[in-house]
Amino acid sequence: MAEGNDPHPKFHDPLLSTQSSPHHGRRYRPKAPITVVTLILLVLGLQFIVLPRYVYQISPSEVKLSQFHLDRLEARLQKCAEITTPPVRYPVTSAGSRINPRWNPFTGQNETVVFKNVKLFDGETVLDKKVDIVFKKGIIESVDTAGKSVTFDRHAKVLDLEGKFVTPGLVDLHSHHLAFAWPLLRDTDDSNEVNPEMGPVTPQVRIVDSIKAYDFATTVIASGGVTTSLILPGSANIMGGEAVLVKNALRSGENSEEVVEEILLEHGIPVSQRRRFMKMACGENPRRVYKHTRMGNAWYFRKHMERAKELMGKQDAWCLQAEALKEAGNVAAISSFMESTLKDGGATDYLEYDSSIGMLRGKVGVNIHCYETEDFWDMIHHSKEFGFRIQAFHHALEAWKVPEMIKDSGDNITIATFAEFGLYKKEAYEANLWAGKILAEHGVPVAYKSDHVESETNAKYLLYQAATAHSFHLSEDLALQSVTSVPARSLEIDHRVGYAREGYDADLVVWDSHPLSIGATALNVFIDGKDVLDAKMTEDSLSKVASGGPHELKSPDMRPTVAADIKEKSCSAIEKTGAKIAITGIQRSYLDVGLGPTAKSGSLTLVVDHGTITCFDSEPQCASASTESTTISLKNGHVLPGLTAVSVSLGLMEISSDSSTGDGEIRKGSLNPNDTVYAKYGVHLNGKAFARARIGGVTRAVTAPLYQGFVDGVSTGIKTSGKKTILDGGIFQDDVALHFAIGQAAKSESLSTISSEISKLRQILSENAGKDNIYGKAADGAFPLVVHVQNEYDIMQLIKIKQELPVINLILLGGAGAPLVAKELAAANISVILTANRGAQDTFEKLNSLPGPPLSKSPAAVLEEAGVLFGLAISGEGDSHLHNLPLEASWAAKYAGLSSKEAVNLVSRNIEQILGLNVKEESRDFVVFEGDPLQFGASVVVAFDGQDGSVSLCWPESN
Repeated sequence: MAEGNDPHPKFHDPLLSTQSSPHHGRRYRPKAPITVVTLILLVLGLQFIVLPRYVYQISPSEVKLSQFHLDRLEARLQKCAEITTPPVRYPVTSAGSRINPRWNPFTGQNETVVFKNVKLFDGETVLDKKVDIVFKKGIIESVDTAGKSVTFDRHAKVLDLEGKFVTPGLVDLHSHHLAFAWPLLRDTDDSNEVNPEMGPVTPQVRIVDSIKAYDFATTVIASGGVTTSLILPGSANIMGGEAVLVKNALRSGENSEEVVEEILLEHGIPVSQRRRFMKMACGENPRRVYKHTRMGNAWYFRKHMERAKELMGKQDAWCLQAEALKEAGNVAAISSFMESTLKDGGATDYLEYDSSIGMLRGKVGVNIHCYETEDFWDMIHHSKEFGFRIQAFHHALEAWKVPEMIKDSGDNITIATFAEFGLYKKEAYEANLWAGKILAEHGVPVAYKSDHVESETNAKYLLYQAATAHSFHLSEDLALQSVTSVPARSLEIDHRVGYAREGYDADLVVWDSHPLSIGATALNVFIDGKDVLDAKMTEDSLSKVASGGPHELKSPDMRPTVAADIKEKSCSAIEKTGAKIAITGIQRSYLDVGLGPTAKSGSLTLVVDHGTITCFDSEPQCASASTESTTISLKNGHVLPGLTAVSVSLGLMEISSDSSTGDGEIRKGSLNPNDTVYAKYGVHLNGKAFARARIGGVTRAVTAPLYQGFVDGVSTGIKTSGKKTILDGGIFQDDVALHFAIGQAAKSESLSTISSEISKLRQILSENAGKDNIYGKAADGAFPLVVHVQNEYDIMQLIKIKQELPVINLILLGGAGAPLVAKELAAANISVILTANRGAQDTFEKLNSLPGPPLSKSPAAVLEEAGVLFGLAISGEGDSHLHNLPLEASWAAKYAGLSSKEAVNLVSRNIEQILGLNVKEESRDFVVFEGDPLQFGASVVVAFDGQDGSVSLCWPESN
């Protein structure tokens, strides 16, 4: 083998000879003399090598200790660089310049997808022309004018969307899912660190440590088009801990497992570069939980931040000194310095204060649960005192009162609020449906968020809030931005999500109609380029509507308004006793009486004289009847019967969390029929919830006593106009129905099980049959029996009671599980007042209820197909949603295939029939709207009281 190829070449020393010699092969070399230089080097060697060991007694371990301190210094300096470096500011990137760090080749998008012919809202505006969108490996590669030649993989999946509306995935700025999973159970509530030992200031805890990557609510939320959520700790504490961003796609990692890390939006990004967020709360919540005043809360917070500021100063001083020592290179001084700071953790690690110091350094975004004006001022004041920036005020239902103060903070604070949810506590009592418009006019960014865990704050319906805000005059672009780019900007993730542009994450939603229209439903939801929807619902079934054909893609109407002087003039005229009123421009009527024989579809005139319809026909036909009348001219008038709400508290509690604002709550109800509570004795007939009801055309309501437990009481029928008292017709029917409750909420000390509740109800009915008391009337079918119930098995028990006592007039209120036994309910002739048309599986007893389209059929559709007589009610804390009653009916009708009139009946005639309300068609309340009340953007113009013909409403407003 050649030497160059020898794997083990022999060592070759040119000073050694391979030939023999007289000296056994060694070549003779003379010795060099010892020079002075050599002697000096030897002395120096002794000084630096021998003397430290033998004279100064430095052991090898001490040498290692010095190196240890040097290593620790370097590590701590790296920590210094990390804690003082500002957060990464990501530039907006174009396609090809970035990858989606969440993408993987195993469960990620592995085929190019092309959307053709899309009507796109791109995060800023609705584009004028249709576009084609190409996305691959979780990234949008291009957005180009439709039909433009675009090169893409020949194996790409091409979807011609034929003009359907597409938006970026929605971004929810405030949710608690994953930390408090559905169904809500005490043992899985990890959202608030409420512990007397830790106190009200707990910035050191992290919600990521509570995340449950199996929460089914995540799938439900994604089905509403919400692809990104900020998961926050709860609001019990002044400082509640760090929040975390997630993508709403379960099991999206390489192994499709329930791994917390893989649901994080910044999965794939180094931890040190990830966004951090602090959740704080001011006002009532921490005040109630810890029994402090606002003064006390402020002191706890300031005390903590002062200590954080002090420790930050120590960090800075330590880092400066350490850097100086490193530059000097004095090993002994470094060792001494490091040794002296061991007790203080090196003055860089303060785990308990790390998040708070991060706030001061601008590394942790601050999001504050705050409702009232004084609390906004206080927190802005604190932010200036300590030097942190507030990203967003959450809930913030009084922000509309002080937009300039918020703007003047200079921090571009986002208001993350509710569009309509309010009135449920004092802090929420000043909620304003026009708040979005007011804030936007002052240049304050507005985002709508869910506060998800319960059915009333179900994040699936985040878009519905934007649509509501739009109907109250927030522009189309700003309304869509409020759930896409505005929250993304607030969270500083607008380089990835919130927009549908080249280089962004491929989070895209295809809608069946304009996203701001009633009942808008996602057909496809792409997260990181993959469609996460169960393909259970077909486009045909989702598009099943009474009118047939495609949905309009134009922006829905905003509510018409009238100038104050015109309103005052017209209302003063028509509200006079015996006034004659002519209303022109009526396009549609849902009344069963009044239309003249020549009336045809198109513009009609309605003439009302002394409260009686004297003409309802074409304008020429009503010319003579309308002489000497006050005329109201409409463009798109609609006439409806007055709607009837079945309420949880209307007239009995103004602020649901404060019993001093109403009648109170039954806590230990008596089972003696002589002790039955009657709601008619406790109602007050005005308040802010009444104002909400009026703007939705709700002229009457049925309210049962407020209760906790099995026995409720007898409901009453009330007018909502605010013009009647309990002495002059404000109560239209004293007693409506006898109410009981079955289920978890009905448990009490005496009836601690559901089985005991069922047994007691059975006993009450059997023992009182034929007796002249309220229980006997219900047992004999002479008086409606309403049972508040949710679970399908509890409903089955009630069906058995009905089968044994067929004479009873049994009605279910709530009915989340009713669709699961719809055929049995129809066979037993049991009616349902459904509060779960857009319900949620938030509790264990509603675990099997239907989530609704696009994941399942709607509850209304199932009940309709089975032939169950049902109506709709809105169940919610504070009755702040009552104005949406016609919209809820329209939503139900869309997926149940009902006509517009059948939709109206769900909240009027069906309720009357179910509860046996004595309403004659010729003497019912009726309401005139400008606009279609089954769509967003209609306003009540005038309503007439069917009992006395008076004008009960005239251009009502909620604020």
